[in-house]
Amino acid sequence: MAQPLVKKDDDRDDEVDYSPFLGIEKGAVLQEARVFNDPQLDARRCSQVITKLLYLLNQGETFTKVEATEVFFSVTKLFQSKDTGLRRMVYLMIKEISPSSDEVIIVTSSLMKDMNSKTDMYRANAIRVLCRITDGTLLTQIERYLKQAIVDKNPVVASAALVSGIHLLQTNPEIVKRWSNEVQEAVQSRAALVQFHALALLHQIRQNDRLAVSKLVTSLTKGSVRSPLAQCLLIRYTSQVIRESSMNTQTGDRPFFDYLESCLRHKAEMVILEAARAITELNGVTSRELTPAITVLQLFLSSSKPVLRFAAVRTLNKVAMTHPLAVTNCNIDMESLISDQNRSIATLAITTLLKTGNESSVDRLMKQITNFMSDIADEFKIVVVEAIRSLCLKFPLKYRSLMNFLSNILREEGGFEYKKAIVDSIVILIRDIPDAKESGLFHLCEFIEDCEFTYLSTQILHFLGNEGPKTSDPSKYIRYIYNRVILENATVRASAVSTLAKFGAMVDSLKPRIFVLLRRCLFDSDDEVRDRATLYLKTVGGEVAVGQTEKDVNEFLFGAFDVPLINLETSLRNYEASEVPFDIDSVPKESKSQPLADKKAPGKKPTGLGAPTNGPVSPVDAYEKLLSSIPEFCSFGKLFKSSAPVELTEAETEYAVTVVKHIYDGHVVLQYNCTNTIPEQLLENVTVFVDASDAEEFAEVASKPLRSLPYDSPGQTFVAFEKPEGVPAVGKFSNLLKFIVKEVDPATGEAEEEGVEDEYQLEDFEIVAADYMLKVGVSNFRNAWESMGPDNERIDEYGLGVRESLAEAVSAVINILGMQPCEGTDVVPNNSRSHTCLLSGVFMGDVKVLVRLSFGISGPKEVAMKLAVRSEDPDVSDKIHEIVAEG
Repeated sequence: MAQPLVKKDDDRDDEVDYSPFLGIEKGAVLQEARVFNDPQLDARRCSQVITKLLYLLNQGETFTKVEATEVFFSVTKLFQSKDTGLRRMVYLMIKEISPSSDEVIIVTSSLMKDMNSKTDMYRANAIRVLCRITDGTLLTQIERYLKQAIVDKNPVVASAALVSGIHLLQTNPEIVKRWSNEVQEAVQSRAALVQFHALALLHQIRQNDRLAVSKLVTSLTKGSVRSPLAQCLLIRYTSQVIRESSMNTQTGDRPFFDYLESCLRHKAEMVILEAARAITELNGVTSRELTPAITVLQLFLSSSKPVLRFAAVRTLNKVAMTHPLAVTNCNIDMESLISDQNRSIATLAITTLLKTGNESSVDRLMKQITNFMSDIADEFKIVVVEAIRSLCLKFPLKYRSLMNFLSNILREEGGFEYKKAIVDSIVILIRDIPDAKESGLFHLCEFIEDCEFTYLSTQILHFLGNEGPKTSDPSKYIRYIYNRVILENATVRASAVSTLAKFGAMVDSLKPRIFVLLRRCLFDSDDEVRDRATLYLKTVGGEVAVGQTEKDVNEFLFGAFDVPLINLETSLRNYEASEVPFDIDSVPKESKSQPLADKKAPGKKPTGLGAPTNGPVSPVDAYEKLLSSIPEFCSFGKLFKSSAPVELTEAETEYAVTVVKHIYDGHVVLQYNCTNTIPEQLLENVTVFVDASDAEEFAEVASKPLRSLPYDSPGQTFVAFEKPEGVPAVGKFSNLLKFIVKEVDPATGEAEEEGVEDEYQLEDFEIVAADYMLKVGVSNFRNAWESMGPDNERIDEYGLGVRESLAEAVSAVINILGMQPCEGTDVVPNNSRSHTCLLSGVFMGDVKVLVRLSFGISGPKEVAMKLAVRSEDPDVSDKIHEIVAEG
């Protein structure tokens, strides 16, 4: 039985609200639905039963086909009632049940009768229901009534028809597009909702015609829109037109922008906010153009309405990411919002102030933030932490107060994501602010004493093993690390053993003490802890030789594992047990597997040269085996890299051709994968004439034609070029496919003896610097970076010009270098003003390369980049900078 709704008194905050539908069951409600069949209908009781049915449907309860049909037929009997309230419930029920096409006919006549009723409420609801349950056939029958309804004098009826048109546009667009004249007339309606819905439908009808949308905006911005809701829509459409036409980058008159600016003086608050937001989001907007929008947003900051304060501070928060100076005039108003009762407003105010504040205001902000951090949820705390991290990088001299703040909140209660955000921030500050290293490491050591998250403990220990030995007094960290061996779970204990070993390997004075602690670990209850302790004692202690020097030992134990695991697994599966030990250097280091030959023809597998072999053979191995079997290329040496296939023809053309670029130290072999898609033709003596006039450093030395290319059977032809040895030569290549074509008899499949010479123009392609770089990831970039050492490091700064976003700039540089992004740093958070991207790879000549890219927005969409390169060869570090400078 339904429970009564208990009203909560003002002085009884702990009182519980009960739903009137609590505990109802589907079976009982279906029994109650029999009331629909009574000769004398009780409108009030019927409405209550429909309400229960609607509640069950909206709670996810499913009705069987039989149950839904019975309810539908029972509900249709309620059309006999003249009660207006019950009729509205009937409309809702029919929409929710969504009767099948064979059942719709039962109710169609009643709905069409209501659609022409004198009662406007019946007409509006009947239109909504009919358009919801009807199909295209019935829609053509009622189209005339819908057109009339769109221009009806009653705004409820007109809005119902327009909203139905918006829904029908998804399923029957051709019919709805015929209503353009009526919709255009409805746009001029004096009723606010009618004008809003009409504008929305008219834009959707024209949205694929850019010129039509531009004309619509031009006509409506002259002042014919009165509805504030419609005005907000028009502002959005105007912004879209400005973006698409790039009018905001022109110096001449901008009537559309003037319209946005005029909306800032509108009497409706929603229109003012929409216009201000649109102006702040325009590409290339100047500080002068921002000023009026910032001014109105500043006024809203002191509004008595929480929704206006929230909307204003949220918009200013976004503006602060790209134009922080434009927002500084609002700082005093935003400081008063830190104590706002709405925690969302307070959080946005704090983060905005952190982005726009100056160095002198940091200490004052920290005091204010400290008082309010305990009152907000973790998701808001993370936003604050990220803003504080950015502020510290902006004002590195203030690292002490900011680091102390992060340390204090790190010891407070919080979830995993919140604590991880703090730890990540401290790690970044330690990395980028050298003076912060000692205090930052100490704060992390204090945290792991009480850390309840295994992942964070292991990550901190790993970071401590890399940074701790380089501090002025490494010994002070040993106690914290060994405590983890005693007090933690097996995973953390194993990580602590590795960290201890790093200290022993890198700090000679600590080695005896570390060995004593590692020997104690030999009696641990966990296998991995004992195994790690044994390994480190044997290798670091010199009992087992793993290299010629101590550096070799450290590289073996703590060096980066730069072999992709999928490649290692494949190589181990292919390895056959023998007296020859498995050589990990033989494992391909290319991260991304590449197909050997393009398969244009569906249902067919490539055969002949270039066909993949059975079993999990790596692409590089298969390519090398293929090329070494060709006498013309066997003297070129070891294959360094094979690119992914590059398409040289469009889809669905007569011939499908792709090219794979095989890179050697002194040569490049171009493998053209060809497919004949014409059944009536046989191609013979297939070759590709390559024009390398735009690639001056390349000289053609050999080619291998394809004797025969039957229909739907891929084949390969090759062209080899010589280039300066060890030089990443680049250039553009033009390609012309030449062959002899012979007609094939469809009946017999025999080709004619005589053929005709023919040719087919292919697309151009380029050999670029990225072709000389293998994408090879590292498991721990920081460890690999530190082990590479600063001797061959080269650092420089570059201006990347105007970019749509930081993400575009990051992607462009990654593509130019052709390196493997590490640790997910290729993903740029939305609205970031700075970003660090880590890349690794192997340059031609098997030279390991690591790159650290630091991006920042230095002006309106102007992106600056700091490039730091470390490699095993200083010349390669210089080449990376040359590649970026030329790219």
